[in-house]
This record gives sequence, C-alpha cells and structure tokens, in this order.
Amino acid sequence: MVSTALASTLARRNIHYGWVVVAATFLTMLVTAGAMGAPGVLIKPLQDEFGWETSQISSALAIRLILFGFMGPFAAAFMNYYGVRKVIVFALALIGAGFIGSLFMTTLWQLLLLWGIVVGFGTGLTAMVLAATVSSRWFTKHRGLVVGMLSASSATGQLVFLPLMAELTERYGWRSTVFFVCAMIMVAALAVLAFMRDRPADLNLPALGETQVTPPPASTSLGVALMTPITVLKEISKTSTFWILFATFFICGLSTNGLIQTHFVTLCGDFGIVPVAAASVLAVMGIFDFFGTIGSGWLSDRFDNRWLLFWYYGLRGLSLLYLPFSDFSFYGLSIFAVFYGLDWIATVPPTVKIAADRFGREKVGLVFGWVFAGHQLGAATAAYGAGLSRTELSSYLPAFFVAGAFCLLASILAITLKKSGVSSPAPAAAH
Repeated sequence: MVSTALASTLARRNIHYGWVVVAATFLTMLVTAGAMGAPGVLIKPLQDEFGWETSQISSALAIRLILFGFMGPFAAAFMNYYGVRKVIVFALALIGAGFIGSLFMTTLWQLLLLWGIVVGFGTGLTAMVLAATVSSRWFTKHRGLVVGMLSASSATGQLVFLPLMAELTERYGWRSTVFFVCAMIMVAALAVLAFMRDRPADLNLPALGETQVTPPPASTSLGVALMTPITVLKEISKTSTFWILFATFFICGLSTNGLIQTHFVTLCGDFGIVPVAAASVLAVMGIFDFFGTIGSGWLSDRFDNRWLLFWYYGLRGLSLLYLPFSDFSFYGLSIFAVFYGLDWIATVPPTVKIAADRFGREKVGLVFGWVFAGHQLGAATAAYGAGLSRTELSSYLPAFFVAGAFCLLASILAITLKKSGVSSPAPAAAH
C-alpha cells in the first residue's frame, strides 16, 4: 500500500507517519466544512427560484446541524468498529449524494431530506469527533497542537471557500456551487483511500511521543459498539464538568455555525453588501481563525484551559455585541472579522484537553462527541431562530444581541470548572 511505503520513507527521515494522517484528516475536514458552509451563500438564490422563506430554508439547515452534532458520539463508535478510513469514505459518499440529489429538487420536503437529513448524517460522521479520535490515537506529544490544526481546518473550510462559491453562484447559478462541492469531495475521498490508516499499530508504529506500539483494543460486536456512547453518556451525565462543557459548547454553536456561517451573507445583503463581498469578509475570518485556533492548540498545552475559554467566549461575545453598531462599513466589518475570526473555533482545543484530562484518553472521543452534540444543538437553535427573527421582525440584529449575551455567560461558566483532576459527580438533590 501507498501508506506502508510512505511510512518507511518518512521513518528514515525521522518523520512520524501521524503527520500524514493529520494532513489527510485536515483535507477531509476542510472539504466537509466547505460543504457545510455552502448553503450560507445559497439562501437567496433558493428563495428567488423556489419562493421559499428564510425560516423554511433555515429549518432544513437546522436539521442538518442537529444531525451533524448528534451523530458525533455514534461516529466515534463507528470509527472504533469499522475503522476511520471506511467511515470517512462512506461519509463523503453520503454528502456527495445529498448535494447531487439537490440538483433535481423542486419542493421543500426534498430540501429537508437532502440538505437536512442526508448531508447532516454525512457531515456528522466527519465532525470534530474525527479530530479528537485522530489526535488521541496518533499523538501523545503535540496533541493540543494537532487538535488546533484540525479544528482550524474545519472552521476555515466553512469560510474560505465561500467567496469562490458566492462568485460561482452569482455568475453561473447555485447549481455550479453544488458541482464544485462534489468535486472537492471526490478529491478528499481519493486522498483518504491512499493515505489514511486507522491506528499507528497498522504500520507497527507507536503513537508520537510514546515508545511502545499500542495494539488495537479487542473487537466487539456492532451492537455493543453502538451502545457504548449511551453507556458513556449515563456515566458522564452524573458530573458537573460534562454539563458545563455541554452548556458552553451549546453557546459556542449558537454564536458560530448557526449564526454567522448560516446567516452572515444574508445579513450583509440587508445592509446593501453584495454576496461576494460578504463572503470575502467571512474568508478573512477564516484566515484569522486558522492562526487563532492553531495558536489556541499551542496555548492549551501550556496554560490553564479554563481561563483560555473565559477569554475566548468573552471576546467573542463583545465582538457580536459590537457588530450591530459597526454600520457595516469596510472599517467596521474589518475590525469584527479580525476579533471574531481569531476565536471562531479556538474553544475546541481547550475543551478537548479538559475532556481528556477529566475523563481519560480512551473515552475522549465519545465524551467530546456528546459535548459537540451540544454545540450543534446550539447551532441549530441559532440557524432557525435567526431566520425566524428575520422573517417575523425583518431583522437579524436581535439574534446577534442574544448570542453576544450568551457568550458572556459562557465565559463565566468556564471558570467555574474545577482546576484539575477527575470530575466529581454532581451533588444529589436534597431529600
């Protein structure tokens, strides 16, 4: 196999093959995040062609975001049972099928099925749980940095492709963007087939930072594998740590994917900014997020993760509260793009690190899967709620004030976490 030969070549140069796996994962998350972000530039064209209201289109996007999140814990179980490579290829095929099918849709229920359910399932299999799984299996050293890099790829993919997709949509119609997304998916699938391996033991390698090869765990039945997330949820739901992480990540999703990614282009259109220009602002956020999230991974290996989350959520909240007062000028949007972009998804590395420290390396994928479900539940709430606000109140701005206030609440919740050690069960109610 290509991976075996490449691993031998890299070993002679003292380069661990885990970095190749990171590169393949990075590309996968970049592409699937681009697919997740595509509907953000397609809301207006769909309204024009089919006559659907913003709230109706937003309902499909909300379904997608919910499935994207709640597939996370089960995605980890599927990866443990079938292997990472098979799950990723299946997920990419599912996403591609959802977008290809949308080329022929004519009614709202087809949008709900294809972009809500099919794409939601597919992207859910390659969500942030993939980053947590790859980083924990292949790295002991530099794990925080790897999580930061992979998290950056996800957020950046949601943003940097938007100007190109907006340009394609404006010039050639929304279906050209669908074809572009499908082409990206095919490239990612070929890279995964060629270079992805499930575990270091597949190449007789230890994880980076270790000296012994860790054999894969004993295989279990699919039924047991699928029940594991439920078992883990029952265990961790007794701890205050889980609920604080869940609540803060709910707010994280409320203030990122569901709000900015889904509605920012349309919001800017309300203030006379054309889609290509608005998508370019999102691309600037993506660039700053790329460096901000990688920097967050580096910081999470060195500093108290609770205080990192305090600053990230606090600064994000202030930037969202500032946006309605920016006059949507070039200068005002530039300030927002820099400060908001730097911590778009910088919350992921410290959240993963806290989960790993409190619940253990073997459970981190499943634990983070449930925490990430909270993220996407928040995203779905904002995706539908902001769309409803625009339909009923003719303005998105109330949604931005609400999201900003919730971010300030999240910053306070973050510092209530215990400093270190295993999380203790939440106190029982008095009898």
